[in-house]
Amino acid sequence: MTGLSSIVRVSVCVLALALLAVLVGCSGEEATPTDEPAAIPVATATDTPAESVAQPAEPAGDARPTPMMPEFTATGSTGGGLGDTAPEFTGISEWLNSEPLMMAELRGDVVLIDFWTYTCVNCIRTMPYLRDWNEKYADRGLTMIGVHTPEFDFEKITENVVAANDELGVVWPVAQDNDFGTWRSYNNRFWPAKYLIDAEGVVRYTHFGEGAYDETEHHIRALLEEAGNDVSDIAASADTGPTFDQRARGTSVETQQTREIYGGWDRNSFQPYIAHLEYYEAGPLVTQFYLDPGEHFNHALFLHGSWHTDFEAISHGRETEDYEDYIALRFFARTVNIVLDLEEGVEPFEVEVTIAESLPPGAEPGAELAYRPLTPDEAGEHIVIEDGRSYFVVDEPDLYNVVSLPEFGDAELKFSSNSAHFALFALTFGSYDEVF
Repeated sequence: MTGLSSIVRVSVCVLALALLAVLVGCSGEEATPTDEPAAIPVATATDTPAESVAQPAEPAGDARPTPMMPEFTATGSTGGGLGDTAPEFTGISEWLNSEPLMMAELRGDVVLIDFWTYTCVNCIRTMPYLRDWNEKYADRGLTMIGVHTPEFDFEKITENVVAANDELGVVWPVAQDNDFGTWRSYNNRFWPAKYLIDAEGVVRYTHFGEGAYDETEHHIRALLEEAGNDVSDIAASADTGPTFDQRARGTSVETQQTREIYGGWDRNSFQPYIAHLEYYEAGPLVTQFYLDPGEHFNHALFLHGSWHTDFEAISHGRETEDYEDYIALRFFARTVNIVLDLEEGVEPFEVEVTIAESLPPGAEPGAELAYRPLTPDEAGEHIVIEDGRSYFVVDEPDLYNVVSLPEFGDAELKFSSNSAHFALFALTFGSYDEVF
């Protein structure tokens, strides 16, 4: 076993160097500030959109200037750029909370288009602000339309989106853009993304990611007034959004907030997230046994036991009895969320979550991590703590909040389930002072 363990350890070190080289090479590629250390655009044969992007809020204060409406020149083009005529809705499979809408019929209204998908934590964190704007301005000439463009196949299912609308309080019209038709017509690349369109149908303001909520509301009010609507009796919010913990930016990619991590082959085939060379050598639709090397680095998943490579997820490869198979990772963040599916006809199942303090620098070779159940002040909102265990129940296809530390930290996690239906699609991380 010593020889095999050494081979695995060396292989993982090689993959770690390759992964960090990818992160370092791509950091700063996006002009938009992000909630990830490296928000790396993706492109596949199916033209899947870029990874979710989150923009941290700017610090509030008296010195913050009043935002000016961006200057624009009518381009004569149709698209999502400033001065473009807003495109018509294209390829919409279903309209929710509304009859089908057309941009041409919305002339005279100010329109806010919000591109989102319901398991995107960055999108979820914008929802309180969207609800506020809809409540304030829906009867003053603002029409908000959510364009739900899915990241995963299960997000294409109308019933799932309806359930998410109910849970998130989305009462404005939602267009299911399952084939990315409207996404492409706007040349959009991000979740969430907002396009503010004036009463003449011209794109006047855009914002990608989170934050700048006061600025966005200021521009909504300015365009409503430009269209002849009085909003003077409605108080504008000065809320810029939650404060991002600057420790998450880090001085090194190894200690920055953990990037969004994907389990499926579609993402891993061109950018590594899973720290096992044999995963890449075997290719998709293969079940194989993995050994956890024991030493974990940031930004990657480590497998132990039987796991199956699906295109969108890494799936448990068998039924077990004692949680002997697991997915492990080291993370730097305050909150951890996991995206899971529950296929139709499958009974809800439990996923056990345990945590350990990361080993300090210079720890003895072969030192083992001391995993334990989450405590109440570490547990996310979906965690159940009872009988010496911490776990959550997968009862719908959704994003589950599993860790919420008192502050930004460095720790190790294990996810384990006895169910063969346990399939990890994505992990997302947050580092805001307020818990979202």
